[in-house]
Amino acid sequence: MNKLKVYVYAICKNESKYVEKYVKSMSEADAIYVLDTGSTDDTVEKLKRLNVHVKEEKIEPFRFDEARNKSLNMVPNDADICVCTDFDEVFEDGWRKKLEETWIKENPTRVEYLYNWSFDEYGNPATTFYISKIHKRHAYCWYHPVHEVLKCLYNTEKAIIVPGIVLNHHQDFTKKRTSYLPLLELSVKEDPTDDRNMHYLGREYMYYKRWNEAIDTLIKHLNLEKSIWKDERAASMRFIARSYQGLNRPEEAKMWLKKAILEAPYLREGYVELASMYYEEKNYQEAYNSLKEASKIQEKPKTYINEEFSWNAYFYDLLSISALNIGKTNEALENALKALELNPQDERIRKNIKYIKEALKKPEE
Repeated sequence: MNKLKVYVYAICKNESKYVEKYVKSMSEADAIYVLDTGSTDDTVEKLKRLNVHVKEEKIEPFRFDEARNKSLNMVPNDADICVCTDFDEVFEDGWRKKLEETWIKENPTRVEYLYNWSFDEYGNPATTFYISKIHKRHAYCWYHPVHEVLKCLYNTEKAIIVPGIVLNHHQDFTKKRTSYLPLLELSVKEDPTDDRNMHYLGREYMYYKRWNEAIDTLIKHLNLEKSIWKDERAASMRFIARSYQGLNRPEEAKMWLKKAILEAPYLREGYVELASMYYEEKNYQEAYNSLKEASKIQEKPKTYINEEFSWNAYFYDLLSISALNIGKTNEALENALKALELNPQDERIRKNIKYIKEALKKPEE
């Protein structure tokens, strides 16, 4: 098999604590090219000691697309494959071999691979979906100031999934994301027809508890001609519901959650958020009914839309308590045990199980 030229490229700023792990993960590539956009720690020195090609340049005003394009321009022109990653991401071993085998066989312009965006407290993947930041050298360019995307420069694009490539994301929650909101506002101003960033802007307003702006922006997202992906549309509806909850308008919140369920009945999230509202109102029957509908969905979609609360201990705990309050004691015990299996350190769930067993007159094991 002829060996292809595979190069990794990235941007960074003050990533000293990630350098060694990142470089080791990317070392299967022929070389690593990094644009440092203004580190004040020893990131650059560490990278150079590890033979990474580094260029330093401050981008003012900062935009992610410009930074990524400048880092891509550092990659040699003879590259066969370019691999864009961030410093808080690591590949599982053997990624290059899988990439080369598929690339030579299929000759794509871009490949998709599994991305574990978040992990639970026990180290198990929580939110998983496919991303596609591996591509041909001269066929792509980055667009948008934030939540930037790769766009093909030619009329034809061939994107394929490469089985076995897994990239793990270990987010640094100490880093503030204050730049995201103004960059999203700029992105929407530059392209008000872009559905993806309109959705992200509405979500960002929600994070900042700017409820009315969130509602207005998310409704704009739903009304865009390009807004056709039902999963994302349902997420906008759920975020509108959360914003109405923030405004203490529960009936409108429930109305939007029901809209989200109708939009994407194959996703658990709408059912679970609606059940949570019913639970807070002590309407345990409706909470139970909604959770039972959610439980019919057995396969967790591999999209960024799925949220942990619909699949982790919270789901089974909520179902257990709702079942107990409407007299379904056996079902309450079954789901409490599932919740404990997923969260074995939770003493409250243990106490619930003890209480339920006593109610069933079953001896403790």
